[in-house]
Amino acid sequence: MSACDTCLVRNRAICAGLESSELETLNTMGRRRTLQPGEALIWEGDESVLVANVIEGVLKLSSATEDGREQIVGVVYPADFIGRPFAGAAGHSVTALTEARVCVFARADFDRFASEHPKLEHKLLERTLGELDRTRKWMVLLSRKTAQEKVATFLLEMSDRLVETGCDHVPGMPLKSFDLPFSRQQIADVLGLTIETVSRQMTMLKRDGVIGLPTRRSVDIIDRTALQDIAG
Repeated sequence: MSACDTCLVRNRAICAGLESSELETLNTMGRRRTLQPGEALIWEGDESVLVANVIEGVLKLSSATEDGREQIVGVVYPADFIGRPFAGAAGHSVTALTEARVCVFARADFDRFASEHPKLEHKLLERTLGELDRTRKWMVLLSRKTAQEKVATFLLEMSDRLVETGCDHVPGMPLKSFDLPFSRQQIADVLGLTIETVSRQMTMLKRDGVIGLPTRRSVDIIDRTALQDIAG
């Protein structure tokens, strides 16, 4: 069996629409790589030499500000595609937040393969438009929502997009319990809040019976409807 046959995100990744023979060709081009938390896959400003499918784990997209601070500009999850096909330089760094497994392709090989397979190019276009929609929603979140709405929206996104591989979870259904791949400080950086504000909002949601916080990183969504109402 090839790596594609055993891939956990086989039916959700950009290569989902390819035929078996096409997958075999793609499989010979890629290689699996495991990243440890904090390990970078792509550096901002470097030549764009690789692209990758995320198989397991969560990674952050970040850019450096002029004064040297890091700004997290996005998060990628299992089945997401990272890297810039047909581009010259990487627009941001990609770093593992948790232990992660990715399927990596040399960008030049992937570009050539994609140009010869319209189904793959179509999937890339769909992913690009989906990412554009998420970016627009994130702009609204950062500019218009209150601190409480921001934290509630963030938790709902984690519930929707983190993948549970256990046998008790129904694929496609939001998670009720999960471990955050972020520290409180990183959540604050993502949402444009202070760490004190994030902690205060999490505590208020727990006090109101909307979520549970078994540990500092663990979240139980007790009342999803209420959380959605708070998120607006």
